[in-house]
Amino acid sequence: MMKKFLLATAATALVSTAAVAADLPRRAAPPPVFTPVPVFTWTGFYAGLESAYTFTDRERITTVGVLPGNAANVALGRRPAVTSTTQDGFANIGGTAGYNYQFTPGSGIVVGIANSIDWTDITKNRVVLGTGNVAGGPPNLSQFRQSLDWLGTLTGRAGYAFDRVLVYGMGGLAYGNVFHDANFYTPGGALQFAGRYDDFKTGFAYGGGIEFAIPTDSFLNNFAVGKYLGIKYDAVTIKAEYLHYDLGSQSVLVAALPGVGNGSYISRFRTEGSIVRAGFNYKFGGF
Repeated sequence: MMKKFLLATAATALVSTAAVAADLPRRAAPPPVFTPVPVFTWTGFYAGLESAYTFTDRERITTVGVLPGNAANVALGRRPAVTSTTQDGFANIGGTAGYNYQFTPGSGIVVGIANSIDWTDITKNRVVLGTGNVAGGPPNLSQFRQSLDWLGTLTGRAGYAFDRVLVYGMGGLAYGNVFHDANFYTPGGALQFAGRYDDFKTGFAYGGGIEFAIPTDSFLNNFAVGKYLGIKYDAVTIKAEYLHYDLGSQSVLVAALPGVGNGSYISRFRTEGSIVRAGFNYKFGGF
């Protein structure tokens, strides 16, 4: 009898335990893993290629001089005191490299530095007829030539990023190789005075631009050359910018040729203008 009672008690306890377990709440499933979308930042190094259009507006040339009063030099006549040249031309290709730092990813202030070099190869010849020589003979002829072989700028940049759009201003050092040439002829067409300057000069530049980072899923990335060359980059950007450059003035001694006469002139050339650039960059080290 006791044995049956114990078996009944054990069975009752087992059923009660199973019923209580059935009433317990089910264990919660693990929460889903959240992967944040990377926020774009302009921070990082960049390098790329560009094409440029350079133009100038009335670069001033002034000439002064005192000639001895002998008959040979009186016949040379007066030279133009002031004239100017205008130049323009496309740069075949140029390159740029630099670094940006963005204080807050997404939208925020961006500062950086950029160095660009463009081959300009713009040359302008200016032929000026004199107003008549002192002796009353026919006018003489003066020829001026100046060119800017290449132009570089090393500038600081500061702007504001609206996510993948960056608007910026820039300013700093301008440098390049300039050429100035002056030749003065007699009324008969014989070269009497000549002077030349061909050297490296520095100055300043300032301007601004806009740059756009192409989204990684954009079809435009299919045209990125670096993609097919195995270059590892974070983004491709395209830009357009304008700068005004000023390489200052240069005085050129225009001296009499040996055995032709004596005396000299000083022609002072000014080199300044504007450059419009368009190009693309590869950006490294970003998200």
